[in-house]
Amino acid sequence: MSRYRSVYKEVEIDVDLEDFDDSDILEEMELRGLAVGASGDGRELLTAIWLKRRNGQDYQTELDQLIYNGLGKIV
Repeated sequence: MSRYRSVYKEVEIDVDLEDFDDSDILEEMELRGLAVGASGDGRELLTAIWLKRRNGQDYQTELDQLIYNGLGKIV
């Protein structure tokens, strides 16, 4: 008769985040319930961009921030 036991082992490994696609990282953050960027889903930045664009004002800074918050990449 064989006896089975469950064993829990914690292992620490180093990984290079360059090995993961941005979409994989964003998906994992969503699964963990972590907001991407300071404004969560970006509605505040989208509203600011929309208002500035509607009024003919420069909205490049807000657009760059939205891209960074959503993708984690600097333009």
